[in-house]
Amino acid sequence: MSGPLLRPFRPSDDAAVDAVVARAFGRRAEADLVRALRHEARPFVEWVAEGPSGVVGHIALSPVTPERVAPGVRALGLAPLSVEPGLQRSGIGQALGRAALADCAVRGVGLVFVLGHAAYYPLLGFRPALELGFRYQSAAFDGSFFVLELEPGAARGGGGLVHFHAAFDRV
Repeated sequence: MSGPLLRPFRPSDDAAVDAVVARAFGRRAEADLVRALRHEARPFVEWVAEGPSGVVGHIALSPVTPERVAPGVRALGLAPLSVEPGLQRSGIGQALGRAALADCAVRGVGLVFVLGHAAYYPLLGFRPALELGFRYQSAAFDGSFFVLELEPGAARGGGGLVHFHAAFDRV
């Protein structure tokens, strides 16, 4: 048996993505965040994992603003990453992450940031953001804040606080 089909989001996926995100987090806040980002953030990158019964996973990336970054370096934040609860830990999230990150690289994105689980995101190549001088809100988040250089050297000369899209403040 092969895994789910990984593909970019289509407008017809809207309701299915909304449902998967809400189930994955056990609440509506993250689904509402995805809807807000879809309408407000540019660029906004979305991918889905589609199984025989429909959408089973989703990943979103939206613009972030580091305090310092080299001229011309584009940065995105990965959030949220959602997989149907019964399919979590099956590799769908990692596969979605790899597909979306490859898409971001093709789009010329240099840096991707994520606030997430310390054992999970390094599997996708992320490293602690603090190692490269980047922070998220306060030192309390240092162990959970990661960065991935999609362009070698993209973090050179960068650092400081990384500000996510304003929609995150409404979650």
